[in-house]
Amino acid sequence: MTMGRSGPYSGHVAESAPRARGGEKTREVIVETALRLFRERGYEATTMRAIAAEAGVSVGNAYYYFSSKEQLVQAYYDRAQCEHEAACRELLVTERRFAARLSGVLRAWVQVSEPYHAFAVKFFKHASEPSNPLSPFSGESAPAREAAIAIYREVVEGSADRIDAELRKELPELLWLSSMGVVLFWVHDTSPGCERTYRLIEVMVPLIDRLVGLSHLPGLRGVTKDFITAMRELRA
Repeated sequence: MTMGRSGPYSGHVAESAPRARGGEKTREVIVETALRLFRERGYEATTMRAIAAEAGVSVGNAYYYFSSKEQLVQAYYDRAQCEHEAACRELLVTERRFAARLSGVLRAWVQVSEPYHAFAVKFFKHASEPSNPLSPFSGESAPAREAAIAIYREVVEGSADRIDAELRKELPELLWLSSMGVVLFWVHDTSPGCERTYRLIEVMVPLIDRLVGLSHLPGLRGVTKDFITAMRELRA
């Protein structure tokens, strides 16, 4: 039986690709529509029926791609994470100083998130609830969270700075936790172009850099180990 271009399955393969592309396009339209309605009407006031109507699809079709509004927000998390990774790529390839790598990654996040600032302000009260699936600490947010931590792992592993070996293992997650503070500040930042958030990064990064740089000194290794032990205990 021939499996090449003229084989019996060639028609199926030819048809499946356009269908897949069409499905992806529909999915993107639903996400774009949902984000627009969340910004315009608020998260609570926007229903799946309204999203489907605005997107030009049936309610059943909308639920086929996303079983809930929370899944639509998770799609936003995934999209924002991909955009952040792309924005950081050149920096992480060319820069070797720890402080510059960290500052660049944080600044890139603010830049790619700017179009979603108004949306984030409206739905943050839901994401801040510990039991809400939209929380960055929830199980549903785990893929986006792990992808974000992976970026900070790159920040650490690609740095030429001297860092305590044990701290180096824990640092990516600690940096991600620090970035959550930046996110909270950014949500409430009403300054033009979020300039106060950029200023926060300018102030925060040198302090983190100094603490990380001191971690390998003999007199501070004990303090570093105590800190790491405490963080592991709190995580458990």
